[in-house]
Amino acid sequence: MAALVVCLGTSTHAQQPPAGSWLDQPLKSWNSPGAPIPSPKAAEEDKTSVSKRCGLQRQPATAQEKALDAAGWIPFWNFDQQLLRDGVEIVGGMSGADGMCRPANYNLFVFVEGRYAGTLSPEMMVSRTDGSSGVARMPLPQLTVEFSRYGPSDPLCCPSSRVTVRYRIDRSAAGAVVIPVDVRTTRGQ
Repeated sequence: MAALVVCLGTSTHAQQPPAGSWLDQPLKSWNSPGAPIPSPKAAEEDKTSVSKRCGLQRQPATAQEKALDAAGWIPFWNFDQQLLRDGVEIVGGMSGADGMCRPANYNLFVFVEGRYAGTLSPEMMVSRTDGSSGVARMPLPQLTVEFSRYGPSDPLCCPSSRVTVRYRIDRSAAGAVVIPVDVRTTRGQ
């Protein structure tokens, strides 16, 4: 007779904070001037397969898109918008996509005068989950990004609230860096 043993216990690994939880904490900078573009985590599906399945066959056009591609990301435009203004460009980079080809394991990357200045989230995002990005705007000298906030009973289509994070770009000899400034609720339940 075979016995099935179920072991319930505490993991020795630190638990990951819930997605989007950084939006509930006092903001601190996660970007550093002169840092390299981070590499994506290993994805379930390789970059070529995702690009083919989702019809993302266009070649990276800008130097910033090419830099993301070289670092292992699949460049995309956040909400079909290429944001370029006064030497600042925001480009999305994903390492996967869901069944509807929405970005998964992605971030928004900021480049200033062609050089990487940081990401707009300290963690990878997945479309239609808590903390996923929405519209990004560049009313320079600041940047703003809207993030979805899902409650436990929210349907995937409709987060119960959104927050806007405001950022500034600090420029120094070491390089430009994106710094989060504040978080504001933009729509309540």
